[in-house]
Amino acid sequence: MNRVTSRRDFVKLSLAAVSASALGATPSASAERPNIVFILADDLGINDVSVYGQKKFRTPHIDELASRGVRFTDAHAGAPVCAPSRSTLMSGLHTGHTRVRGNFALAGGHVGSKGDQKVRRANILPEDRTVADYLKQAGYHTGLMGKWHLDGYDPGATPTDHGFDEFKGWLVQNGKSQGYWPTEYYHEKELIHIHENDDDHRGRYETELCIEDSCDFIRRNAAKPFFLYMAYSNPHSPYLSPTLGSAAGAPWDRDEKTYASMSEFLDQGVGSVLRTLKESNLERNTIVFFASDNGPRSEPTEQQTKVVNFFDSNGIYRGYKRDLYEGGIREPFIVSWPGKITPGSTNNTPIYFPDFLPTALSLAHASIPKGLDGIDLTPTILHRTPVKDRFLYWEAYEPSFFQAVRWGKWKAVRFHREGPVELYDLSADISEKNNVADANPSVVARIEEYLRTARADSAEYPLAAATGQ
Repeated sequence: MNRVTSRRDFVKLSLAAVSASALGATPSASAERPNIVFILADDLGINDVSVYGQKKFRTPHIDELASRGVRFTDAHAGAPVCAPSRSTLMSGLHTGHTRVRGNFALAGGHVGSKGDQKVRRANILPEDRTVADYLKQAGYHTGLMGKWHLDGYDPGATPTDHGFDEFKGWLVQNGKSQGYWPTEYYHEKELIHIHENDDDHRGRYETELCIEDSCDFIRRNAAKPFFLYMAYSNPHSPYLSPTLGSAAGAPWDRDEKTYASMSEFLDQGVGSVLRTLKESNLERNTIVFFASDNGPRSEPTEQQTKVVNFFDSNGIYRGYKRDLYEGGIREPFIVSWPGKITPGSTNNTPIYFPDFLPTALSLAHASIPKGLDGIDLTPTILHRTPVKDRFLYWEAYEPSFFQAVRWGKWKAVRFHREGPVELYDLSADISEKNNVADANPSVVARIEEYLRTARADSAEYPLAAATGQ
């Protein structure tokens, strides 16, 4: 059994470590091998960021990040739900090849408890390599703060089993570590006790822990190249926040005020990271990525639909989380590297999460493994070099098997294994209202040809189980 340590004792030890490391420490990572920070929001809609269009609340620090770098306007998550999207980000493989392809497994994996339910989940395996594995091998110090979501119910599938030197956050397999006021929190594989949240007290907000631990990681590792993966839970349901922030006096319902406050907390954390980088003299030696893991609306309930519709969280795009239409997968995606990226620029290149791993390895001057589905975006990010049209692929399983393909201006969606292909011309119909499959048989035929080889069966996601055959 893990030894449980007091959160206060742990904070004291961390502060002592910071003081000790600060003695004589000076930033030494080469500008040619930048520190890499990836900040991931949870269920944040593309239109929940004011630089992308949000009008009812502001995200000034995310906007500042965009003003320092490039804002992608055609970027996509790896999946329309949490776990597989993060799996594609970590593996460089799309959902037809990555290990975790859904929040729940069709076979294999492990059975565990989700509340009062018994569910089957997949988890990454020892042979699966993550971006942290590769960057650690390349000499980077690696850390994850917040949400992992790739462990399922396997105690051997934690972040420190997959390339992360440091992990402070929560795991699927431990209910007490979850939620916005957890009573336990992981420090690597050790559990620390958060006394302030005992007996249903709300003393320590998980988002604040994620922010504090991320900034602490930066300070302690300022003298060496590092990779920080800051994985928020905000603004995923339930709608909970310690304060209502600037929305307190707004003439809105409580849920809307809380959602805005949760998004503001997220934004403030981005500001804390940027300030910490500046105070540590790392601003110009750190590339920062910001994105969300999928579209808005954590569950398709009346309450949550009302909230995200009030804020127009998915903007002009069709669908929500769990949809493979653009509203479920098109995301804010911002990259900032002062002095390297044209400030305040935009880029309309179609990209998605599997591209992060090869891009990060390129930035680290590390070898990029063969067989990835993502591509190195470094030339596009730094020099606006065009990317040739390519196939981007998604598959999902809630409520049943369906697929999507992006090919240049074309977007295809297919429900069920042999269902008809819906085709949309995104250059003329960004909201995917007009199915033009009948008018473009050659395009449909090419996409159907690609779909025949787009995925590979796995023990956790066999096609027969996915399609009921």
